[in-house]
Amino acid sequence: MPLALIGWLVCVELTSGVLQGYYVTLTPDIARHIGVTDADVNWFEAGQLLLSALMVPVLAKLGDMHGHKKMLLLSTVITAGASWWMAFAGDFWSYLIAFSLQGAYTVWLPLEVALIFDRGRRTGVAPSSTRRAAGLLVIALQAGAIIGALGAAVAFGAFDDAMMPTLMLPAAMVTLCFFAILWGVPDSEPLPDRKLDAGGFVLLALSLLTITSGLTFLKIGGPEAWWGWAVMAIGIALLLPFGRWVLGKDDPAIDLRVMRQPSMWPVQLTAGLVGVSLLGAQTPLATYAGTDPALGYGLGLDASGRSILIGVYLLSLIVGAATLAVLSSRVRPRLLLIVAAALVAIGYLLLVPLHLEIWQVFLCMSIAGLGSGALVGALPAAAAAAAPRGQTGVATAMTNTTKTIGGSFASSIFAIVLAAGAIGTAASLGGYIIVWVICGVTALAATIGLIAVPRLAFADPEPPAERAEAPAPIPGG
Repeated sequence: MPLALIGWLVCVELTSGVLQGYYVTLTPDIARHIGVTDADVNWFEAGQLLLSALMVPVLAKLGDMHGHKKMLLLSTVITAGASWWMAFAGDFWSYLIAFSLQGAYTVWLPLEVALIFDRGRRTGVAPSSTRRAAGLLVIALQAGAIIGALGAAVAFGAFDDAMMPTLMLPAAMVTLCFFAILWGVPDSEPLPDRKLDAGGFVLLALSLLTITSGLTFLKIGGPEAWWGWAVMAIGIALLLPFGRWVLGKDDPAIDLRVMRQPSMWPVQLTAGLVGVSLLGAQTPLATYAGTDPALGYGLGLDASGRSILIGVYLLSLIVGAATLAVLSSRVRPRLLLIVAAALVAIGYLLLVPLHLEIWQVFLCMSIAGLGSGALVGALPAAAAAAAPRGQTGVATAMTNTTKTIGGSFASSIFAIVLAAGAIGTAASLGGYIIVWVICGVTALAATIGLIAVPRLAFADPEPPAERAEAPAPIPGG
């Protein structure tokens, strides 16, 4: 795989990481800037998760049809426009719409993995080279998140707490990414004569919209919010007509025949189950770390201490991704996935007995981070390897979509669990233990599911055996 291509894509993922870390650090200041309460900012994340879940499959399918580079450029234009809009937004609704549209950047990694795999198909080592490249991209992603978190505070102070110029910096970075992709990234070779299954995507969008909306209502209203359960049930029911529709199409929005293959469904299942801990457990981790130990649990860390804990977790993600890059061509990918998912399960289940000392929590989160870091890169690469030509973008994007749904579901459930039995403003220890058990058990279920993957799945094809030379004819015979 050309190093120049990987270098340009590393720049893109570094920017993606900056976007993920930058705004989280500034959340309380942004709330004051646009005149809303801290609780209202939860809608920003909900809106971005919802819109990204809707956009990512469509953009990925269009990438398979017209070229992954073209969709990288389009998604970068959307992200850059939204980022500049956020810098100048002065009210809740403008910022909400802009922040939601910025979620287009979540399709970058799936499109990059699909592009790398498609360009490497002729080499015979596309699976291992894609995993290695994906590991490097995830390293850049997590490094960018650390840079974004630290850089946001520095920039805010340098601009004398002025929000507009502070928010212009990430917008400028995304704008530069457009030119990096335009000039440095070659396009893939899509299959000709493809059509967009608009009906299938409409049904999928309706299902995802209602499911995620129901989860948001539950998160806000609690388990007694029956309308949240009703909306979510409608969304799940909409998957039935979606399934019937796509099974009747030759080139459907999402090819369920591909998704149910033994080398594909465990990957998508793992993405959803690992999304529970990867996207849903970070807020409980931060609140537990800040809980007063006088209650008999919690670490009592201040903001700087909590940032160190999150930093250690992010560093372990980087180490996990680096390990993936190093071992991608030496260890069977199925085994890598199984071990990575098992590390996530071990890390969270160890928190059940080991949570009273700071070093214990740091150790457990480091173990979970190692597995999570490897999975973030390995899952889209595995999906690309399992997908037929012309469907790599959709397959890799579905790992993102299922991960998002898993994280949204977990976030809502965890909010309900931690609110039950709360002691004043602090959640109960029982609530935290339930969160850790759910994270550990879902990761363990992913580990078991991955065992069902065929042993040689996602691996580079074996070199064909050399034909034995035919014996020389006997003279005069």
